[in-house]
Amino acid sequence: MTDQNPKKCVKVIVLGDIGRSPRMQYHALSLSDNGFKVNIIAYTDSAPLTEVLENPSITITKLHSCKFDRGPKILQYIMKALWQAISLFLTLLVTGKCEYLLCQNPPAVPTLPICRFYCLITRTKFIVDWHNYGHTIMALSISPRLNILLKLYTFMERYFGQSAHHNLCVTYAMKEDLSENWNINATVLYDRPPSIFRPINLQEKHDWFVKLAQKYPEFASNDLGTADENTTAFTRIVDGEVTLRPNRPGIIFSSTSWTPDEDFGILMDALQVYETAFELTKKLPKLICVITGKGPMKQHYIDMIASRNWKHVKVMTPWLDACDYPSMVASVDLGVCLHTSSSGLDLPMKVVDMFGAGLPVCAVSFRCLEELVQDGINGYVFRTSDELSKLIIGWFDGFPNNNEKNQIAAKMRRELSKFQESRWEGNWNLRAKKFFL
Repeated sequence: MTDQNPKKCVKVIVLGDIGRSPRMQYHALSLSDNGFKVNIIAYTDSAPLTEVLENPSITITKLHSCKFDRGPKILQYIMKALWQAISLFLTLLVTGKCEYLLCQNPPAVPTLPICRFYCLITRTKFIVDWHNYGHTIMALSISPRLNILLKLYTFMERYFGQSAHHNLCVTYAMKEDLSENWNINATVLYDRPPSIFRPINLQEKHDWFVKLAQKYPEFASNDLGTADENTTAFTRIVDGEVTLRPNRPGIIFSSTSWTPDEDFGILMDALQVYETAFELTKKLPKLICVITGKGPMKQHYIDMIASRNWKHVKVMTPWLDACDYPSMVASVDLGVCLHTSSSGLDLPMKVVDMFGAGLPVCAVSFRCLEELVQDGINGYVFRTSDELSKLIIGWFDGFPNNNEKNQIAAKMRRELSKFQESRWEGNWNLRAKKFFL
């Protein structure tokens, strides 16, 4: 705790689900650690971190959504924006005054104009945290006939973004783009994993697999097919010590919002190749693919998975509580990221979390990915499903007894240990704390 005035208040605005906005939750925790009272104003479709819920200095004010799914598309956009604008503004008023307002962008409309107007009439410092561009996300789904709406959205995002007292952003590529195209000077605050994302020991992995086996038989003992505290599909206790099973399956992991900017058809095609290669080579382990997240295209891909009828590849799509997610990430063999970014200027936070847990990642290539993933050093970069399938097959060739591949994995994890030296807490104090003084 610092000597900051504890009565100072910061409102953290997320016009989205706070449970799926880890960066803004980390902001709230850092502000609390520095003596501020924090009021998060957001939708609460999923639970935030336990550390946020149990923090006495952080309160969450729930925004209420309203569906508009009838009538012309342009009318739906207008009605949704009006509802969000009114509900957000009234919530800002009834929750009282604050010294600082930290706003997540996107979405830009109506968030930025409403927050700027509130800051203007209450003399509050307005700070925008740029995760991506709202207009590039909108462009993915809007009809060309509504181009005028997209132009208006872009203008409002630029105009009100320029009006902020301070700006934060997630990459140097975005900082450069904001400066050159919108005359906005932003400070880069890289996403970094909090301390909850860390490598875990074999006992912790075993305990996690035992817990998963209660619900998912794929994680139970291969011999028994039922949950057992001493044996899972991956570990067993021998003479009181946890050991890895030599015939265990491989596990890959991915997290997604099931949106159009993540083409999971690439992963499905790669897994189909793996299924075929398993039969041909006899050198591969059975594979479990865990995909977590919620989103509009989830059912589409679940149906696609079911139609494949694989025998050697199992795909699971659980929803994990925030407290369980770090354990899942730290317990698998390889991560997969299919995030491409609508702007090409942001970086996937899921990879940051995986790196924090010491997990090498295969990530689909896009414009600024090299700011995070160095191909062949801390992970791999791919462009097509064919490239991804070769990477997955190569990683698990002879698993788990291929010494050459094990050495490569160990080398990548040593590289990731350097990445883990920089955590969110220290990075925030260095880069962002000055804007709240």
